Amino acid sequence: MFRDSFPDGVAREAYLAEIGFRDWNMAADRGTSWADNVAALQRRLGPRAHPAVLYPDRFADSIRDPIEGSWDLLERLRDGGHAIWAITNFSAESWPVAVALHPRLGRAFQDVIVSGRERVAKPDAAIYRLLTARHALDPAACLFIDDSAENVAGARAVGMQAVRFTDPAALGRALVARGLLAPDAGLGDGSDD
Repeated sequence: MFRDSFPDGVAREAYLAEIGFRDWNMAADRGTSWADNVAALQRRLGPRAHPAVLYPDRFADSIRDPIEGSWDLLERLRDGGHAIWAITNFSAESWPVAVALHPRLGRAFQDVIVSGRERVAKPDAAIYRLLTARHALDPAACLFIDDSAENVAGARAVGMQAVRFTDPAALGRALVARGLLAPDAGLGDGSDD
């Protein structure tokens, strides 16, 4: 997203730190509209807010490429009869962009809890409880998968089992080890878990 404006990685990271990108983006994930979010950044930083103010309009560029192998695991779980829900930190405005870009997202899950719509985001315990209450799920019977250690810890804090996603092969091995997928030679031997 910011490579055009900051080709140098060090300068790019410095800019993201200066604008507080993680917290700024999380405000949208917690329900602040992008218009209000951008306006707040412009008030705080003036002209220095550019190019971040372009982020909402260019958001699709940040999620264009799927992680190879992830969809295969999801399909294998569904084919095995497992129910799959999602809890995602997305703004209410960005989620439809993601679904338009990756239509499978709209069909892959029995329900999707979108943080921006619910106005609460991972790792807040309330978002995990919202999923389990909405679908009458026992947290202990749920396996939560996320690439953020903080979000995994949040799920565990409400009683869910949880696995941190690092790559599809490692996740596949973890799912086999839990008996959720049948062994497959393409998943590796598990020696790096």
